[in-house]
Amino acid sequence: MFLIPTARRLTTAIAMVAFMAGASSALAQTVPDTHLKAAREAIAALKATEQYDNILLGAGAALKNELIQKDPHLQDVINEIVDEKSLEFASRRGDLEREAALAYARTFSEADLTAIAAFYNSEAGKALLANGSNIIREVAQAAEIWQRGLARDLAQAVGQAIQARVAAQPAPAPAQ
Repeated sequence: MFLIPTARRLTTAIAMVAFMAGASSALAQTVPDTHLKAAREAIAALKATEQYDNILLGAGAALKNELIQKDPHLQDVINEIVDEKSLEFASRRGDLEREAALAYARTFSEADLTAIAAFYNSEAGKALLANGSNIIREVAQAAEIWQRGLARDLAQAVGQAIQARVAAQPAPAPAQ
């Protein structure tokens, strides 16, 4: 009984994946293998999909929590089955890699992808990947400080210019 809502969600998810797989396979047929290979190499060099490595673990943990809350007396069974099924689903990680490769192949030429992979596999590219987030954070902080200083100085300069212009204007004639 507790599995019916979960089964419905799973069925919906399976239908969506099947649709996406059909759509992507049609597109994949139009992208040459060498272009997809270059896209995969660029993705690997960029580590573009590493941030998604824990999705299956997170989904399994969330499902365990949901099911155990509904039926705490089945905790051991739930843990065992979710872990078992999660291992079976681990092979689907390749689906994400394929979709990512198609997205990159649609956006970049094969030559561009080869150049991207070459750069990010170089020492300079690896250094950029390793330090990029720190640099972005530092530049954002610098931009914030610069913005505040610019706004302050602009307000001050405008205020001085207004005062100067008002002071240079002849005094209004007294009302009669």
